[in-house]
Amino acid sequence: MKFIIAVIQPSRLEDVKAALTEVEVFRLTVMDCQGFGRQKGHTETFRGHELTVNLLRKVQLQIAVNEAFVEPTIQAILKGARTGEKGEIGDGKIFVLPLEDCLRIRTGERGSEAI
Repeated sequence: MKFIIAVIQPSRLEDVKAALTEVEVFRLTVMDCQGFGRQKGHTETFRGHELTVNLLRKVQLQIAVNEAFVEPTIQAILKGARTGEKGEIGDGKIFVLPLEDCLRIRTGERGSEAI
């Protein structure tokens, strides 16, 4: 089992969800978050004062999958989150972590059956 964390542009969320549905990944958690990396933020003018905004709005997806779904999930996120043919700075990151155990609270199932 693996735990996949993807940080993407908020505007790409619907495309990523559609791509995940195509590969039969239906369970995910979505959280709003902020961060910065190579984009470095931008400046805005508010009431005549110039402000530097270095934390940009992002969306974090958390997906637990069995081994057979790891690569299809990664490819679906890449397909939905990439801007244009080659992508752009700020499109996001995907992290793949080992998942030691999973429990379904309702039934008490454990491991891959609980996912």
